[in-house]
Parts: sequence; C-alpha cells; structure tokens
Amino acid sequence: MEFLLPKGDYPSSFRRSLLVVLVCVMVLVCTDQDYYSLLGVSKEASSREIRQAFKKLALKLHPDKNQNDPNAHENFLKINRAYEVLKDEDLRKKYDKYGEKGLEDQQQGGRYESWHYYRYDFGIYDDDPEIITLDRGEFDAAVNSGELWFVNFYSPRCSHCHDLAPTWREFAKEMDGVIRIGAVNCGDNRMLCRIKGINSYPSLYVFKTGMQPVKYYGDRSKESLKNFAMQYVTSTVTELWAGNFVNAIETSFASGLGWLITFCAERGDCLSYQTRLKLAGMLEGLANVGWMDCGTQGELCDNLDISSSTTAYFPPGATINNKEKGGVLFLNSLDAREIYQEVMKHLPDFEIISATSLEDHLAHHRWLLFFQFGENDKSSVQEFKKLKFLLKDEHIQVGKFDCLSSPTICNKLYVYQPCLAVFKGKGIEDYEIHHGKKILYDIVAFAKESVNSHVITLGPQNFPGKEKEPWLVDFFAPWCPPCRALLPELRKASKHLYGQLKFGTLDCTVHEGLCNMHNIRAYPTTVVFNQSDVHEYEGHHSAEQILEFIEDLRNPSVISLTPETFVELVERRKREEIWMVDFYAPWCGPCQALMPEWKKMARMLNGLISVGSVDCQKFYSFCHKENVRGYPEIRLFPQKSSTAHQYYSYNGWHRDSYSLRGWALGYLPQVSIDLTPQSFTEKVLNGKDHWVIDFYAPWCGPCQNFAPEFEILARAVKGKVKSGKVDCQAYGQTCQSADIRAYPTVKFYPYQGTKKSILGEYIDSRDAKGIADILNEKLEAIQNKGKRKKSRNKDEL
Repeated sequence: MEFLLPKGDYPSSFRRSLLVVLVCVMVLVCTDQDYYSLLGVSKEASSREIRQAFKKLALKLHPDKNQNDPNAHENFLKINRAYEVLKDEDLRKKYDKYGEKGLEDQQQGGRYESWHYYRYDFGIYDDDPEIITLDRGEFDAAVNSGELWFVNFYSPRCSHCHDLAPTWREFAKEMDGVIRIGAVNCGDNRMLCRIKGINSYPSLYVFKTGMQPVKYYGDRSKESLKNFAMQYVTSTVTELWAGNFVNAIETSFASGLGWLITFCAERGDCLSYQTRLKLAGMLEGLANVGWMDCGTQGELCDNLDISSSTTAYFPPGATINNKEKGGVLFLNSLDAREIYQEVMKHLPDFEIISATSLEDHLAHHRWLLFFQFGENDKSSVQEFKKLKFLLKDEHIQVGKFDCLSSPTICNKLYVYQPCLAVFKGKGIEDYEIHHGKKILYDIVAFAKESVNSHVITLGPQNFPGKEKEPWLVDFFAPWCPPCRALLPELRKASKHLYGQLKFGTLDCTVHEGLCNMHNIRAYPTTVVFNQSDVHEYEGHHSAEQILEFIEDLRNPSVISLTPETFVELVERRKREEIWMVDFYAPWCGPCQALMPEWKKMARMLNGLISVGSVDCQKFYSFCHKENVRGYPEIRLFPQKSSTAHQYYSYNGWHRDSYSLRGWALGYLPQVSIDLTPQSFTEKVLNGKDHWVIDFYAPWCGPCQNFAPEFEILARAVKGKVKSGKVDCQAYGQTCQSADIRAYPTVKFYPYQGTKKSILGEYIDSRDAKGIADILNEKLEAIQNKGKRKKSRNKDEL
C-alpha cells in the first residue's frame, strides 16, 4: 500500500525553520539552571535514583532544619522544583528539550512538605534492593514478563501502608528469587493506579501473564502473605523412589533439564517442604525438583553413598553409577537462595554463535543475542539463564556473539560495547538493539515486543534517503529516560501501520554526525520523512497519539497558516465560512497538550468549520501585530456580516476536543426552527413533513451542551427530515401534552398519511450521528411499508 503524505499544507521552508527552532531550543537549554546538577544526578538517572537524591537533599536543606538560614526556603524551593519536573515523564521531556522556557505555564512548585514527611513517608521502599519500585512506564513490561509478581500499591500518606512496610520488607527478603516483589507509589503514579482500579491503600495484587490479577484480602502477617503467594507458584516437587528415580535421571538428557533432589535421612537436617517448593519456583524451566525419603528407599540411598540428609544436583546426562564423572553437585546448605545460586552456576551457558554461522542462524529463527567482547566479558548475569524458558512461547532462541572474533560484523551492526539485540527471523539486517534496564523482566518484555513489531535499528548504511516509502525515525540517546519510555510505544504503533510506514531508531550518541546533519539538538526528536517533506512529532509518548499524528499527516485536519495564507484564507474568507485558529508556540506546555485535542476537534468539525494554526515562534512579528499576548490563543472568525465581531476568543476552562467543538458549533447559523405552540400544531402535527424535535429548557446544562449537536443533526438530515426546537420553559403546556419528563428530549414525528400523535416517537440518543442513523432506519421502514401497501393495492385491482 502506497503511503504518501500531502505536500500542499506544509510550507517548503519547514526544514529551514525547524533548524532555527532547534538552535533557539539549544540556547534555551544551555542558559537555564540545570535541574540535574541541582539534584546531583546524571541525565540518565532513573525515577528511583531521582527520588533518592532528592530525599537526601531534602533532609539536609529543609527549612525545618535550617531555621537560622534566611535563604533556606528559597534554596529548598529550587530542589523541590527540580524534583517535581524530573519525576514527571512529560515535564522531564519538555525540560530536556526546551529548558525552563518550556515549563513557564506549569505550576512553579511553591509548596512542600514538612521534614518529618521526607524522613518517614517519602519513597518508602526506595532503599530496599529486594523490592522493585515500579513506575508507570515499566509496570506493564514487568507484570507481563512471564514471571510471578506480588505488588503493593500504596500511598505515602497512608498509615496502614507504613504499618505494613516492615512486614513487606521481610516478606520480600524471604521470597527473593521465587516471586518478584514490587511496590507502586500511587502518590507519584495516580494515573496508573486509577487505570488499575486501585481505590484503597495498601492494595496487594498477584500478577502473572495469562492470569487475571488476584487481590489479597487476608491479614498482613508475613506467614499469611507467603501462604497466599505460594499457591500461585505452579512448579511442583516430585517425590522419587527406586521405580521412577532411575528413569528421571536417565531421561533428563533428552529433556535438557537436570534434577535437584533432596535426600531425607535419619541423620542431618532435611530441606523443609516450603524450601523445596521455593526452589521449584526459583528453578522453574531450568531444573526439576524432587525429594526422596531414605527411610523407605534405604537401598537406593546406600547405593548412592548417602548416609545423611543432603541435596544434590544431577545435570542432564548424569550417571548414577559414576557420580563424579557425571558432574553431580552435592550441596550441604539449607538456604534456598544459596542452593539456587550454586545450581545456576552449573547450568550451561548460552550457545556461542560463530561469525561463519551467524547469518544462517538469523535467517531462519528469532534470536536474542548477547554481544560480548572476549570470553571473560561479564556482560550477563546468572539469572539471565531463565531467558530461554521465559521466551520459548515466542519461539525466541538465546545466544552469544563475541565481537572480538569478528569486529567487522559488530561494526556493521553498530555494536561497539556489550549489549543485546533482537533479530526477528528475517536476516541480519532486521534487528533492534535493547536500550532498557539490564534486568530480566525488562529484557523479556523488550524481546517479546520487538519480535512482534516492526521497529529496526538504523545507521548510515540503512538510514532512509529519498525512498518512495515514508519513514518514522526516532532520534534518541540511550541515557535519556523519556527516550526509553517512547520506544515501547513506537513498537505498538508500528504494528498498526505495518505496510504503510516504516519505523526506525537512530542512536545519536553513536551516529552524532548523522544527527547533526538533520539538526537534532534535543532528545527524543521523532520525525516522519516522506520523500522531500519532513514532519516533526510533538505529541505525548503514547502509541495512540502517534497513530493520530500519522492519520493527521495523511488527511490533515488543521491547516498550518503563514501570515500570507492567514490573510488569504481567514481574513478574506467567503461570506458563509467560519474559521478557528490556534496561535501557539512550540515550547509552550499547554500548547503541546492542546495540539492533539485541536487536531481531534478539527476532524470532528470537518465540513462545518475550517481549522488552522499559527506558529508564533516562527511568525512572532505577525502574532504581535495580531495582538496575541499569550499562548495558546484560540480565536473563532465567524461568518461575515456588517455587525459581526472580527473574532471571538475562547476563554473556557476546558481545552479538550469536545469542549472546543461545542463552543465552536455555537457560532454556526441555526438550521433548526424555533417552534411556538401554534406552529408546532400546524407544521409538525398537521403538516405533511417528517419532523425531529428537541424539547429543551434554557436553564438546563445538558440542553446547552446538546444544542450544537442538534444543529449538526439538522444539517445531516436536511431535505429528508425537518428539525425544530420547543422551549419547554416558555411553552410548558405543549411539552406536558407531549409527555416530556426530562430535558433535553428528542422525538421523531413521521408523516404517514394521517395527523400525527403529539406523543411522537422517543429517540434515546444525544449524538448527532447516532440520531441520524436511527432516523434513516425509520425512514427506510416507512418507505418499504409504503411500497408493500402499493403492491397490495395493485394485486386487489
């Protein structure tokens, strides 16, 4: 399918002006006080690291602890402001791109909490290594990784949450390796908690891929939490005896899974049932776990030289008769974590793929490859051995490639340091490098997303030139958190646009020259290249808005106006034309928030009102001449008349597409007819036309909201059905006779050859399109009824 974007609505000077904008942005960012330096963190700091840094400074600089310092309040406001911006994904992106100038319309962070709050309530689990604090951007990737998660949704202001915290920490330490223990701060992640239906704190949920989340309702003791969580550990512990032991060991080679077996004898301590079950969960997909009672299987234990309780790991292919030769590992520990770590060390590493076989491997299968530099490269951890099991349902194989064995291949792939990448089964060119956290759940989520999406890693050799096909290219830096947050959304969007638009990412820390060539000065910068046209994406980090952006490029709903086209199209508009214009600045936060709503509104007004926008950073003198003093400035230019205003400014509180649309439709000339009791009787009840009537009251809010919708309906059915309005405050008797009990009420009065009933036919909808569809169905039924009647009359004759 050919996907060419229209050129007419975009001025040819776009790229030159984009360069000017980006140079201005660079100046803005460089001259601002740096928020990262204020908090003492790097630009690649995670949300958790930012919280930890702010907490440390807050306890030191808080005015409660510096009462003799006259500058304490002002100094604390600076770090508080820095934290408020950097903790928020959208604000952080604006700050990284535009500096403080891009935050002028945001709240300035003038309020803060007491020292006691920062000491005891702030970031409850940030210092606990066993508890993973999940933010909005990583939550779904974590709970959909295939691992079992138990998540604590809490609020820092909730006393019960603080009461639970010590128990949750102890529980996390005990379950470490068996279940992922997480925490979500709903104070910082309100939207995530709202989406998940969290309305009380603490709320504890178990998550696992393919299973509905399960809420915990029991008491909050460690034992109760453990018993609840362990029932979702689906691994089993097999009891072995002479009859099945030999078969289990001998068939392990074929399955590829060894056996961890606890032998329980009279002498020595035996692993408890709970410990064995924990080990089964920790080693799921990596090894079978079993136990044997040497009291009943004494002869077998004697043959194995086992005289006291012990645990042994039999790797695949181990032989019973020659344990040393088979590599059987005897473990004396009673601690599940220690046993797990020893077994993991003895599990085989990933397949190392040679340079000569690489292309053949990648041409036929999906692969997750670890690129290392030398055999002693410690770029992976033991836990990553779980990847083969976690990715088997996606048919993704896992391997390693040593770049020192073939630097040419790694250079061709732009791999210059240890990393990992997904190859999608279509050869060496179709791949994506991982830029997320080197954590098991993040790698699993990346691999699953990447093989099913159509985003590839770009470099000079495959960067889109003047191809006929359009490309969306994301220019990013791996250290930039907003960049990393955008990548999963690009993958989602690429699946919807497969065959229409190609997706690629370019790492500007590796390809600095290529990024400079395209004047990239802030990250992420996402651009659509459509032959000679270039369009920069300014929306939020969501697949939905990316798709809306692309749809708007294909079928533009908003016309980008220059001073010349503003005069030609708006000031010299035809007499019956109406225009809405948004005067904006690219760095303005509210302007950025408005843009997707503005485009959505324009699509909703298509054919009724023309919609445009003026970039006041690019055309500052023009906007100043037009007396634009703030951004965004929304103006409506009505149909021309001798008495009409030149324009109307929108001063409403809500700037969503529906509110703006309703306001604009209020300036359309009325098509419907205002009816009195006399005209209602004459034209509607006694007339020979079909009528749809809006019964309303002037004081009724829903009636006011519905009024523009009814005018759209009147235009949609014009020529087939006449539209009228009855004011039930002025003509109460008429509305009472029509059995009107609520406002607004819509009724249909069809003409079928006789006088109509005043009760009419009730229409249960307040959507113009929905009502129009209902009316068309009713008209078709009336028409078919008339045809059948004529047919019967002919038959009788």
